[in-house]
Amino acid sequence: MGLSTVLNNQTNIKRLMIFGLICGFLWGCDKLNFLNFSSKKPAKEQPSKVSSANTSYEVSGTIVARVNNMPITLEDLNQEIEAYNALVPADKPELKITTREKKLEYLKNEIVRRLLLYQEALNRGLDKKDIVLKAIEKTKMDLLVMELVKEEAEKVEVSSKEIEDYYNTYKEELKEPEERQIREIVVTTEQEAKDVLIKLLQGEDFANLAKEYSKSASGKNGGDLGFIKKGTKFVQFDTVAFADTLEVGKISNIFKGPDGYYIIKLEAKRGGKQKSLSELWDDIKRGLTFLKQQKKIEELIGNLSRNARFDFYEQNIK
Repeated sequence: MGLSTVLNNQTNIKRLMIFGLICGFLWGCDKLNFLNFSSKKPAKEQPSKVSSANTSYEVSGTIVARVNNMPITLEDLNQEIEAYNALVPADKPELKITTREKKLEYLKNEIVRRLLLYQEALNRGLDKKDIVLKAIEKTKMDLLVMELVKEEAEKVEVSSKEIEDYYNTYKEELKEPEERQIREIVVTTEQEAKDVLIKLLQGEDFANLAKEYSKSASGKNGGDLGFIKKGTKFVQFDTVAFADTLEVGKISNIFKGPDGYYIIKLEAKRGGKQKSLSELWDDIKRGLTFLKQQKKIEELIGNLSRNARFDFYEQNIK
């Protein structure tokens, strides 16, 4: 997911959160089932009671309803429903609004109700209250910051050469994680480890010796740790267990660890496949795009900071 997509989603979610404060207590109220919007244009439009509720911006798009002459467009309806659906838990897909009937229900029972309350708030002059004006200014600031970041992020491009260079530089790190099935025997002293190693070299079964001698919890399972990745144990263990020289079916030399002296056996390998550039192309491009976007925003903030004046009154912070 690119940064611009994230920002778009965050904007929609923020709007929903604001609307949700209002809709929350309306949810249990009787729905506006008496509303019956006609697909035909009404013969005569009623004048709006709320003059201050008229939109101060140009309305573009397909109008699907009016509330006291305030238009609701299909584009706005779909955008809000898309944001709503994005918040629906993955395990409850039935809650998503996916049909025309559900869209119409949402329009009548949520958006229209909200606009009625909004218009009444304007009639009462609540938009002039200090607490409201401050909240509007704060929301405006947040939206403008997100819009600026989005605008800057959309300028970022990642070339094919950058993707190829990244792949060639980090090819090894981009392999599928390798897992190895390992058995271990852990004993207290080096001499005990030597005695066990001799038995192994003489052909005795590793699992049986692990059950008999290993003090590790895995001993009861014949020392079997199952398939593990690097980092599961300690550094020296990884060095031995994931060494290219340790072949399947072979045992290691004795090495010391935090719990004593170890001998391990490699039972099987899986994973570790090298993915092709074409398989990783989109992932690398997304990652590089995000990094370049972050860098661009940090550079913008740095440039702005150099020309800004800062006054901190730390003594007032308590």
